[in-house]
Amino acid sequence: MIKNIPDRINSTSDDRPAAKYDDALLSSLLEGAIDLHCHSGPSVMPRCIDHIEVMKEGAAAKMKAILIKDHYYSATPVTELLMNHFKDLGVSMLSGVPLNNSTGGINRFAVDHGIKLGAKLVWMPTFSSANHIAHHKSDKDFEKKFPTTKEKMLAPVELSVLDDNGALLDEVKFILDMIAEANIVLSGGHLHITEIFPLFEEAKKRGVKKLLVNHPSYLIDATYEEMGELVRMGAYLEHSMCMFVPGSKFHFYTPENLDALIKAGTVDRTILGSDLGQVGNPTPVEGFKNVIATCLDIGYAHGDIKKMISTNAADLLGMA
Repeated sequence: MIKNIPDRINSTSDDRPAAKYDDALLSSLLEGAIDLHCHSGPSVMPRCIDHIEVMKEGAAAKMKAILIKDHYYSATPVTELLMNHFKDLGVSMLSGVPLNNSTGGINRFAVDHGIKLGAKLVWMPTFSSANHIAHHKSDKDFEKKFPTTKEKMLAPVELSVLDDNGALLDEVKFILDMIAEANIVLSGGHLHITEIFPLFEEAKKRGVKKLLVNHPSYLIDATYEEMGELVRMGAYLEHSMCMFVPGSKFHFYTPENLDALIKAGTVDRTILGSDLGQVGNPTPVEGFKNVIATCLDIGYAHGDIKKMISTNAADLLGMA
């Protein structure tokens, strides 16, 4: 059992928190939102929405920005095209560089290329991380908790940022210097919390100012206490809406879990990203509206919700 995740929650779309609220209120709170975790397509993963469609959906909802995440390629060339041809929609489209096998692993050249194209973020290994693969091997239900590719892919080479002695790889240090110089975001990817701490410590020494941990309670295996420690290091903690939204195939968490995660990381350091776009799941905007409603149910003020879906991400990206 993956730490901090309860047994799978059974729910239907009729349980959606958004149904209890006036859509005008939810839409008002959603205006200006930033999604740092959008899984639109094309992708080797099954997607329900493509990059153009998600941009149009975000524009209709008056969102500020959407960051496309694909585990297998950098979507930065795509977002450059979108901004050139659909800039009038008024939503900024962004992407980053995933350091997985398909981009050469922990690869300075992929990072250099991404930065020169305008990437805003570098993800340390996700699907190719030794930690992700270990979870996959040890959990017989893992494929119910994570999407799989449409076609069978080559077996991954397991990646870690640490060598056999627990020291940070020189290639990682080189990449950290590149991230610091470009002043973009460093994400811990799907590394284990025991890898993220030394990574972030070295990153800070080298001048990296923007630190992000995606879904720290899922795969990363961070405890609430460790989440607090990450925040004290200056990191933002992003929690995935797909794990809280009724109707999602990855609905693992309750509103009480969300409340505890927010309190562990504080409102000022919590970011709520959709982590949506998969076939059979709500769209990102639907996810946002339902998580906004859940936050209202829990008792969070409008200003606090705005921080978690907009302001904090804007501060991290330098878009404030």
